[in-house]
Amino acid sequence: MCGFTGFIADDRFDRSQLSPAVRKMAEAIRDRGPDDWGVWTDLQTGVALAHRRLSIIDLSAAGHQPMLSADSRYVIAYNGEIYNFAELRAELERSGVAPVWRGHSDTEVLLASISAVGLERTLARVVGMFALALWDAKEQTLFLARDRIGEKPLYYGWVGGSFVFGSELKALRAHPQWNAEIDRGALALLMRHNYIPAPYSIYRGVSKLAPAQILTLRLGSRAPTR
Repeated sequence: MCGFTGFIADDRFDRSQLSPAVRKMAEAIRDRGPDDWGVWTDLQTGVALAHRRLSIIDLSAAGHQPMLSADSRYVIAYNGEIYNFAELRAELERSGVAPVWRGHSDTEVLLASISAVGLERTLARVVGMFALALWDAKEQTLFLARDRIGEKPLYYGWVGGSFVFGSELKALRAHPQWNAEIDRGALALLMRHNYIPAPYSIYRGVSKLAPAQILTLRLGSRAPTR
């Protein structure tokens, strides 16, 4: 199943606590990925990513996440499966833009395609179910994305000045600045529909990314775009 979480810390956040904080968030969703876990942080930007892995494709350490692209521009935390990743890998090789492959995971192919043609063109080509967080170190920009049907969940919002995100709300609740309150409007939706539709969540200020959406947040901005 896998799961991921992370945040971009505000200026008041103690950068020495980036790794402990995001580890705690990942531990909250340990049940999503019992086989492996990983953390990636950038003290300069305040970006932290964590991943819990259920190993299915490429069981080796070459499938470990968060994963850096071959050119070190991108780092990804990803949940899902790309069904046509072998086809995409072959296309990259024929085009002469494939990196020196480290393993056989769909995550590595996804990253290589993003490096070659960009995120939007890559997602237009992939067939599968996924949610992902992608940090672009060159553009200092975070991307969150979900598959077209929305099979894999992804929540995000502002907590105490930090931008947090994750596969489940309990990961967000583990952030040390968590202070969100129940959204009474979302509670009414739950009573009416027996579920809470996107973009709402049960917490005020926390949203669920809609299917097929890409959310973009540049470092220092308070206004993500979709």
